[in-house]
Formats: sequence, structure tokens, C-alpha cells
Amino acid sequence: MNWQGWAEIALTLSLAVAIGWPLGVFMSRVWNGERTFLDPILRPVEAVFYAACGVDPKKSQSWHAYALALLAFNLVGFAITYAVLRLQGVLPLNPQGFPGLSEHLSFNTAISFVTNTNWQSYSGETTMSTLSQMIVLTVQNFVSAATGATVAAALARAFTANRGEGLGNFWADLIRTTLYVLVPLSVVVAIVLVALGVPQTLSAGVVAHTMEGADQKIPLYAVASQEAIKMLGINGGGVFNANSAHPFENPTPLTNLITAVSLNVLGWASFFAFGRSALVKKDIRALVISAFVLLFAGAATIYATETRVPPAQMAAGAETTVNMEGKEVRFGAPATAAWAAATTGASNGSVNGMHSSLMPLGGAMTMFLMHLGEILPGGIGSGIAVMVVMAILAVFVAGLMVGRTPEYLGKKIEAREVKLSILAVLAIPVSTLGFAAIAAVLPEALKALMHSGPHGLSEILYAYTSATANNGSAFAGLSANAPWWDATLGVSMALGRFPPIVAVLAIAGALAAKPKLAPSAGTLPTHGGLFVGLLIGVILILGGLQFFPALALGPIAEHFQALAFVAGH
Repeated sequence: MNWQGWAEIALTLSLAVAIGWPLGVFMSRVWNGERTFLDPILRPVEAVFYAACGVDPKKSQSWHAYALALLAFNLVGFAITYAVLRLQGVLPLNPQGFPGLSEHLSFNTAISFVTNTNWQSYSGETTMSTLSQMIVLTVQNFVSAATGATVAAALARAFTANRGEGLGNFWADLIRTTLYVLVPLSVVVAIVLVALGVPQTLSAGVVAHTMEGADQKIPLYAVASQEAIKMLGINGGGVFNANSAHPFENPTPLTNLITAVSLNVLGWASFFAFGRSALVKKDIRALVISAFVLLFAGAATIYATETRVPPAQMAAGAETTVNMEGKEVRFGAPATAAWAAATTGASNGSVNGMHSSLMPLGGAMTMFLMHLGEILPGGIGSGIAVMVVMAILAVFVAGLMVGRTPEYLGKKIEAREVKLSILAVLAIPVSTLGFAAIAAVLPEALKALMHSGPHGLSEILYAYTSATANNGSAFAGLSANAPWWDATLGVSMALGRFPPIVAVLAIAGALAAKPKLAPSAGTLPTHGGLFVGLLIGVILILGGLQFFPALALGPIAEHFQALAFVAGH
């Protein structure tokens, strides 16, 4: 550890928040239908989409209609993605000559990209055609991210409504977020990445002549365009199997900084957009501070674990103070730690180093950040939505202490909202621990593990955590392209995405119907240090109590195994 490493981590994480602030203001204007500098170009395009879809953007929907529209859109997206992947072998733009995917892999991949998870049970460069990468996977990178933003927009309107009925129009929110936010930013970032050496081509690849005189086929894709939305959309699925550790996706320390900031920036922007749209800027700053404190603590823990002498090397007498296994030498431990925390806190799932190669406590931290609910800052819109749910539970706990009906952002929090909040946060532990418990004793599932013992359990736990949290990263030792794993991980992704979304929209519907209240002498202030501490405590308790026993059997047990190995030598 050194001050340069700490400065690099602080810079990477802080830049995302700083840039997210003005982007959040712009995103709020988009959600609210206010005029933006892109209107002269995009208003006519927006109108074409409304006319083609038969949508009246001014018609507000109830929470039921909003949720049904969201679910129907994603169901159609799943069907199209599944069909293209199955038929890949007979479709055009397949210069690689790849066949169609199997039923179970098509199912898993279609759910993965529709749910903004981007878990990959395959190697992109040896599985996906150019058409599949561009037409279904990249498109889902845009619309799955926009889907999350619609949930935050609807929830923000619920807090400003005074006995209202509608939450806005799902189709308008989806189209406007895609057109005004995701597409322009992706174009800018893609151009920057191309200028810095990231490939952008429809060619299947090039042939390199090696020093031994052999020919080596190097696969190529339109990488820069997918890399841009992979990061900005908080998606994470890479064109290449090595993801952002691959030099074609992330060639230099500068591209590493740009993409590391990009993977968090619209998550933070959604926090600020929510605050402006709901007219609660001070209260949202408390949520930003809470999330940033937890995220920085996670990055600091990973950095600390990776810059101590690895036990095996200590036993061997090697002179080193950094665990460089699984890390790119062009990035080093600080950039790897910052990325590992940012990607697991932001439900992005991209990696610039292998999480399975982290020290046991470093790997535990990446899991723990996902266990907290993917709210640091989480996905676009989905992160702030779940953070608001956590805030509702925090004021509920405070209300129990003083015997007063809790309020949050001018709305009374009653039994219905608390029950729905519990349902929203139960998805991750129920799916993760339920499926992991079955897989840990099922011979068919255990065949896919590279390791036995605590690290093998960590592979199982990480897989279901990542899937249910809609993250997409992995402990790479697990060979997940098998019927059991593709099916159950696919179900986990759906459980982690859609039940919480429906629960949040139901909360929004209940809050919108209530009167807007002015603060009173008994209202708990939700913008100061006291509330920040209370919120962090609730988040840690929910994550820690539910998952600590499983972590104790996996990475924590592995940590003590390593210490015992050193003591024995």
C-alpha cells in the first residue's frame, strides 16, 4: 500500500460522482420532458417512435399499467434475443461461421442481457457472431439500462404527487432515456475509445504470423461501440472472455480510468436525477454519501488485502508485498481494487482482473458489496430505487424506536410500503442462498466446480449472488455452460430483477395516492449525519446478518486455511 494507490482509488471513485452530478441534472430534465440542447435533433426522432408505437407520451399510467408495460416489453425482448441466438448459424453477418447456441445457453444469455445482468456462460470471441453481438446483445445493453431508469423516474414522481394516480408513461420514459442519455453518451465514449486503440470493425479477425513461423487467428469485432454501452449502461458483458482485462477492450491505463469511471457514472447520475425530479436534493445527498462511504470502504478493504504478502509466497520465502495473481501488470493492485469494488457495487459485472484470484477476504468483499443490494450506486435507476427502499426501512426502524408513524420525503410510510420494501430486498437472499444450498449437495452441479472445499463453495455462492444481484461477474473457476447452471442462474437473474421492480412500482403507486405532507416537529430529518449513520447501519445489518454464515463457510474459512498453511511452514 502507498499513497499513490490510495489517490488512484479516490480519484477513480470520486470522478464518477463528480461527473454524475451534471449528468443527473440532464437526466432529470429528460425524465420530466423539459427542454434540452438535444431537442432540435432528437424531438423529431422521438415523435417517429411514438407514432410507430401508437404511444401518447402525455398519457400517465397507473402503477399496474406501468408495470405490465415494462414486463411485456422485456418479455418480447427475451423472445427476440432467444430466437436470434438459436438461429445464429443461419443468419447473416456471421463471418466467423459460428453455429446457433444450445437451448439452455440461449435461455441463460437471453435472460442475462434482458435483465441487465450480462452474465456470460460462454467465451464471446468463440461463440457470438457479429450479428448477435450487435443486434440483440448491444440493443439489450441499451434498453435494459433504460428499463431500470424508468423505475426511478416513476418512483420520483410518486414522491411529488399529491393524491395522484399516475406514475408517468413507461414508453415515453424508455424512449427518452435511450435517445437522449444512453445513445449520445455511448457515441462520445466509443469515439474516444477508438482514438485510444480499441478496435471497431465488422471483420471477423486478422491473421498474425508468430515468431515461431505459425499463423495465429486474432478475432475482432465492433468492440468500441459495445464497450461504451457495456460501461455506461452498467451492463458488463464483454466481447471477449477476459472482459476488460483484454487489451482489445481496455488497452491502456487511460482507457482503464475512462471505463472505470463510465461504469459508475450513470448510477450516480440516477441518484442526482431522482433528487431533482422528486424535489429532495438535500435528502438524496445523504443517500449519495452513504453509498460512497460503503463503496470506498469496500475498495479500501480489497486494496489492503491485495497489498499484503500472500500466505503461500510468505511460506515459500518469496519477496513480494502484492498479490499479482489474476491482475494485469499494466493496471496493478490499486486499479484492480477500485474496479472490483466499483463493478460489484454498481451491478456492472465487468472485470479488469480475475476475482477468483483475489485473496479470500478480497473475494469476500466483492460478494458482500453485491449482498448489500447493488446500491453503491447500483444500476441505472434500479440502484437509487432500491436505496430508497432501504431508506424507507431505515425510517421505519427509527419510527419503531420513538413510537411514531414514519415519514420519508413528505409521505407517510405505513404497513403496505414496509411489506413491499421487505419483498424487494428479500429477492437476493432467498434466490442466492436457496439455489446455492441445493447446488452445494447436487452432484450434477458440483461437476462444474474447479475447486473443492471453501473456495469451491465460494464459486457457487458468487455465481448465484452475481446472477440474483444482476451483476454478471464471476469466480471464473465455475464452468457454468451446463443445463443445471444455465437454467438456475437464468431463473435467479429473473428473480433478482422483476419481483423487486414490481414491488418498487407498487410502492410508488401507494405513495402517489397519499397526500404530500409538510415536515413537522416530529419528522425525522433525512438529510443529516444521523440519518446517514442509521441508513448505513440498516444496509450493513441486512447484508451482514443474511449472508455472514455463508461467507464464513466460504471465503472466511479459506482465509484461515491460508493462515494455517503459513503457520505449518
